[in-house]
Amino acid sequence: MKEAPAGSPAAAAPYDEPDLLRDQFRQLLRYRLLIVCGIVLGLAGGGWLGLTANETYVATAEVTVRTPTADPFAGGTVDRVAMGSERRTAVSDIVAQRAAEALGDPDRAQQLKRGLQVTNPPNTEVLRFAYSADDPQLAAERANAFVQAYLGNRQADADATIAAGVASLESQRAPQLERRDALEDELGTLFEGSAAYDNALADLSGVTSAISDLNAAIARLTSLDTTGGRVITEATPPGSPSGPGLPLLLALGYVVGIGIGLLAAWVRLVFDPTVRSPGDVTRALHAPVLGVLPRPARGDGPEELLAQGRLAEEYRSVAFRLAYDEAFAQRRRLLVVAPRGSIETPLAAAVNLTAAFAEMGMDALLVEADLRTPTLTEQLRHADGVRPGWASSPGGRGESTDWPSGLRVPIDAEESGIFDLVPGRRVRNVPRALTSPAASQLINHADAKGAVVVVLAPAVLLYADAIALTDRVDGVLVVCDPSEVHRDDLTRVRELVVGAGGLLLGAVLHSWGSGTDPREGEGEGDGARPGERTGEAEGRDRDGRAPAVRPVPGQPHGARHRQPPGGVNREPQGSNSETMGLRILDPGALGDHEGHH
Repeated sequence: MKEAPAGSPAAAAPYDEPDLLRDQFRQLLRYRLLIVCGIVLGLAGGGWLGLTANETYVATAEVTVRTPTADPFAGGTVDRVAMGSERRTAVSDIVAQRAAEALGDPDRAQQLKRGLQVTNPPNTEVLRFAYSADDPQLAAERANAFVQAYLGNRQADADATIAAGVASLESQRAPQLERRDALEDELGTLFEGSAAYDNALADLSGVTSAISDLNAAIARLTSLDTTGGRVITEATPPGSPSGPGLPLLLALGYVVGIGIGLLAAWVRLVFDPTVRSPGDVTRALHAPVLGVLPRPARGDGPEELLAQGRLAEEYRSVAFRLAYDEAFAQRRRLLVVAPRGSIETPLAAAVNLTAAFAEMGMDALLVEADLRTPTLTEQLRHADGVRPGWASSPGGRGESTDWPSGLRVPIDAEESGIFDLVPGRRVRNVPRALTSPAASQLINHADAKGAVVVVLAPAVLLYADAIALTDRVDGVLVVCDPSEVHRDDLTRVRELVVGAGGLLLGAVLHSWGSGTDPREGEGEGDGARPGERTGEAEGRDRDGRAPAVRPVPGQPHGARHRQPPGGVNREPQGSNSETMGLRILDPGALGDHEGHH
């Protein structure tokens, strides 16, 4: 197999990274049903959550925690508020029990505490009480109950501390009061001016001063405000539930559904063995995609073998590209095959390419090498005034076994001109007929100047007929439906063709489909293609023959522009075709190539 030059497009990577990403995204969009199912699933989940989830209301109250300004033990400020400790105290069991008692349900303190959340805004001495409940009134009532329980607990702690301090001071004052009373009684028994009287009077003055200090301390403690804090925001019933509503849940479900759909499409893409894009065909065959046949209306296939309109222009575009491909121009022999399945589309491609070559002014010959179920001669209109070659063969049609001797039928290709057809015929030994000297001599007709031979053979992976012809024809054109052929099949076709000494010129893609499983009939015996053994295949009658679709004489046909000789268009139409990997013929070297063959 001739290698492409290093600077040719075939030697370069088929895609740049942005193009590869776009190609992969387009491949994901092939599975639109999975993406739509993911979106529907996401919307259904969001709607279900929005309609069935219990609405939760959150009531919020805020409290400023007060700081004591006097210390009964040291005389200064000792209790700066530790907000972390206060937040833990607010959610403690003691506060919850107080709240439960205030709400009249002391046995459900733990259950009530589950809906409470206490936070401390940074750099503040504020506690925020948020209570969640199914009812807005209940949420506000319980939030306020916890606030009051916390403040009450804090005030009770302060009162207990003050009471303890007062009790300690009073216990210190009691002995002093007794001594004061004893000194006062003693002074009543002593004479004024005596030394004993003066000593007793001095002791009484000291005791009285100590009692005064203790009384002042007790007065300071009992005068402290023991309120635990001040409510700056009272909880009120919220007007709307918290959390996402139904519209937001639907939007989230839509986004999640797109993600699920794309993930499902990606998984399907990873495990999809079929060809996903023309780039896959190029990478599997190591050959360019020469054309992509236009997609017909749904349910419609090709109505006539000789195409019209856009389809005819696409066939002409492929023929022009082949004519200017260096590898094909050296030999001018073309084998048209399919990887698997039926032969209908390769048959149409072979006929139209032969007609396009005839339109270029070449001596075109179409060889139907399908010797198992030949039908081509029944589907084409013979040139007027010319009798088929098989009509003069000894024994009549179908009885002679010396195919292809004497079998050449001129075919009217309408405005494209006339080309010769060597129709297929059922023979007893297909491999021997295909490899016979007569078949090789027929294919060598392409060695004549200005001649071209197009050979139609059965599917490569069903029969070995195409491989038997490869070393004689050399150039192979694969016609396949990307939605039905597997990448492994194309790789196998390349290995077989290259191993047999042939050259893959490229591929033509179509999307008509055969209506059958592309692998149906694999391993069956000779004599029929898949879908034709039971007589129920598409477009075939009970005799197993394809219905004649040749146009009625005199019936108008779609206009097809006839290319004048020598006026070959070097920029063929068809914007949906991939042309990478073509080896352009140097016109100056054409004579040298012909001289060697």
